[in-house]
Amino acid sequence: MSLFATDSWEGAVFTGQWTPAAGGSAPVTSPVTGATLARIGVASAEDAEAAADRAAVAQREWEGATFQERAAVLRRAGALLEEHAGEVQGWLRREAGSGAGKAAFETTVAASEAYEAAALASQPAGEVLRSAKPRMSFARRVPVGVVGVVAPFNFPLVLGIRSVAPALALGNAVVLKPDQRTAISGGAVLADVFRRAGLPEGVLQVLPGGAAAGQALVSHPRVPVISFTGSTAAGRSVGEEAARHLKRAHLELGGNSALLVLEDADVERAASAGAWGSFLHQGQICMTTGRHLVHERVAEEYVSRLASKAESLEVGDPDAGSALGPIIDAGQRDKVHQMVTDSVHAGAELRAGGTYEGLFYRPTVLDRVSTDTPAYGDEVFGPVAPVIQFSSTEEAVSLARDTSYGLSLGVLTSNPMRGMEVADQVPSGIVHINDQTVDDEAVAPFGGVGLSGTGSRFGGSQANIEAFTETQWVTMRSGTPAYPF
Repeated sequence: MSLFATDSWEGAVFTGQWTPAAGGSAPVTSPVTGATLARIGVASAEDAEAAADRAAVAQREWEGATFQERAAVLRRAGALLEEHAGEVQGWLRREAGSGAGKAAFETTVAASEAYEAAALASQPAGEVLRSAKPRMSFARRVPVGVVGVVAPFNFPLVLGIRSVAPALALGNAVVLKPDQRTAISGGAVLADVFRRAGLPEGVLQVLPGGAAAGQALVSHPRVPVISFTGSTAAGRSVGEEAARHLKRAHLELGGNSALLVLEDADVERAASAGAWGSFLHQGQICMTTGRHLVHERVAEEYVSRLASKAESLEVGDPDAGSALGPIIDAGQRDKVHQMVTDSVHAGAELRAGGTYEGLFYRPTVLDRVSTDTPAYGDEVFGPVAPVIQFSSTEEAVSLARDTSYGLSLGVLTSNPMRGMEVADQVPSGIVHINDQTVDDEAVAPFGGVGLSGTGSRFGGSQANIEAFTETQWVTMRSGTPAYPF
């Protein structure tokens, strides 16, 4: 049985049921074939405002549900994602250009997010406090009400559910705005999963749309928390607008993550890790290894191995088994190619790739880059691996620190303690010793510093509780005291 009937969401948005969108409809186009996969509803600002109002009403009853009832819905959602993993992976391959491994990873993590959120529903709700007065004093966590979630195209399922699931588990309603380019795998899938899991109508609403819908969601007075994943430029605008309305914004933004290959690293395995970190999902991941910092003693061997791996990777239709699929659209492809071209003109040596057919960009290795090389200093969001050499640990640390981003860091070495000592000197929200920069688990806190965002606001029970609840102080006395007035 299919997870959903595609005709149910043609030209529609999800308000608890599929209803026509006030903003009309738009095609969902496969970056693999260029074919129109479906037509999804486009939410207008009016759609977003109405959704927030409906969600605020539905949330009151959902907050009153027992934690067992909320957990049961999340468990059923996880089971549905596992049961229909093959179908969802097919959409991820066709709609997002995901390779088979990446698509499988995404559905696995998405189901884990639902299961972890189910466990979150029964976490302790607060703590007893000391008081100098004869009373019971405690702090408790209460739902914020309605959470607005804005998710991007690159990991559409995971980057939506990682906010949707914990927010729901903690008693909130959610309005989700997925990227229009991946409105099915990042929106319709979640809408139908939670509908079939028994979530009450109106508690989750899904509104594919553009900037107008996002703006309306961020500014709506009944949406006190915004969870945004996307570019640093867009996140800055969201944060500014949220601050204007005195609401919280959890921002997970761009990155230009460094992989440090020390002179004692296993070079063969380091090149494999580096290739995975830079080329997985065509480099369209915030944690992508954007800077390869390699000790001069092993640099030539590393680059040779990395280039060989790049040249061996098949780029094409993920449904046909290709390791890498397409860039999401022509605009992003052209941005990637311009950065590669500019980097070569600036003196970088092209060791592999640098060419494309349609939206299929060959994995690219740039050697002999400098800190001024465009593809080194800026986030590329494409399958590009710039390599720079260092001669000492102090220089490696200096290079790694020389960025405005701070999302993920990898250090490869035969001495893990030395790797940790190096990592301690580099600001980063995530650190992997003897691994590349791309990883995610539902049980772990996730987030970056600097231009990469506002810290760990996703994953792990404590981060999720802090993100999607308010702290309320409560006192109780056995009787009302007498006051001197």
